Amino acid sequence: MSTENEGTPVPADPAAPSAPPTPPAPPTPAAAPAGETAPQEAPRPTPQAAPPSAPQEDEPTAVQPTVQAHTPAHTPAPAPAPAAAGGPAGGWPPPPPTVPAWGAPQQPVPAAPAAPRRRTGGLVAAVLVASLVAGGIGGGIGYWAAERGDNGVSSTTVSSGQAPASFKRDPGTVAAVAAKALPSVVTIQAKSGGQDGEGGTGTGFVYDQEGHIVTNNHVVASAADGGTLSVTFSDGKTYDAEVVGRAEGYDVAVLKLKNAPKGLTPLPLGDSDKVAVGDSTIAIGAPFGLSNTVTTGIVSAKNRPVASGDGSGGSSSYMSALQTDASINPGNSGGPLLDASGAVIGINSAIQSTSGGFGQSQAGSIGLGFAIPVNQAKNVAQQLIRTGKPVYPVIGATVNMQDKGQGATIATQGSGGTASVTPDGPAAKAGLKAGDVITAFDDHPIDSGPTLISEIWTHKPGDSVKITYERDGKTATATVVLGERTGDS
Repeated sequence: MSTENEGTPVPADPAAPSAPPTPPAPPTPAAAPAGETAPQEAPRPTPQAAPPSAPQEDEPTAVQPTVQAHTPAHTPAPAPAPAAAGGPAGGWPPPPPTVPAWGAPQQPVPAAPAAPRRRTGGLVAAVLVASLVAGGIGGGIGYWAAERGDNGVSSTTVSSGQAPASFKRDPGTVAAVAAKALPSVVTIQAKSGGQDGEGGTGTGFVYDQEGHIVTNNHVVASAADGGTLSVTFSDGKTYDAEVVGRAEGYDVAVLKLKNAPKGLTPLPLGDSDKVAVGDSTIAIGAPFGLSNTVTTGIVSAKNRPVASGDGSGGSSSYMSALQTDASINPGNSGGPLLDASGAVIGINSAIQSTSGGFGQSQAGSIGLGFAIPVNQAKNVAQQLIRTGKPVYPVIGATVNMQDKGQGATIATQGSGGTASVTPDGPAAKAGLKAGDVITAFDDHPIDSGPTLISEIWTHKPGDSVKITYERDGKTATATVVLGERTGDS
């Protein structure tokens, strides 16, 4: 601990004279009391500047006119005492008054605590004062500025110079984007058809003026068979809705408002293929039921293979996702992920939980959120609106979904003992066989079965893609024309 200024005498002020210019004649000494011999006066030495000594208890402190002693912040310095009436004039230094100038009985000067304890107390007091000043200085300055010129009339409120209603947010700011998008984002309440009426809360957004709402499949799955769905807009108006179609594998669903209001404003759709890592993102949703919540972040990564489920044991969904650090929590599912212009670039679908799994558990955001790219979601939504059923591109081969890190291995046999490579299917026509390890799909590295499926589902049936695979330690390539499968199996 620093001992700066502790026990160090304070030097005399250079401005203080070392001796009075012309010492006046000394006053006549008072007669000594009876029985005492007055001491012989020694020659008066020339006064020299000397460090002031600490005052003793019950002794008034002599005031040095121009020297200020270091005084702790919590102990007020004694005020200079006026010269006593009738005292000698011009003495150096003037004798201390016998009683305080204000006429009250003198109080004993409390003894100073030991140096270390006093130092600690001073530091604590300083911290407390600093905290209070830091918390109050901004309000104090604002109050002072507002009250200047008010002729001393005080007020406990400060009014803004411009009302919030007239405050303009520049285009492109988060506030401006959110204000424009919020009327087109809805909170979805889903209830199952069972006696307990279980369900949950999710998010969706207006897809077209006909009243179609795009969201996640896992948001509405509980109400898909005999349940009820309601949609609430940011202005508080609620409408009943029904499921038009849903795709479990893509985790996309489309709803339709039963009595759609006029003047619906669809959110503009962006191009997720042109998104760059580092681009700004804005997520809107109802995390934990808190509707119309806006959070911000960036695109943390692209083409992130994610396999997620709703925790109910249903089919898993696979996506080559956009990763964002915008805060996403349960209830954000199905909501839009916007770019800085307010265009939808993804549908928020999954989060990484601290337990290590992807899904929609009640874990909170740790900055790892995943969204379905809007280009893929748009294709799925259009298909669901047209036919009510999803269509998936396939290669016609069953791959091992457990192995990771070595590619996607074509299994020895398919489900139910069927052939792992569909006869006359896309993979068979390209020459792929059981045991082949697919390591790249259209130049994207493949490290597992889920990654392969995520990449396949970013395409459409009929697309031609290049596949790199290994067989017996040798690398080869093949071109596969993707087939299709209708509906969820």
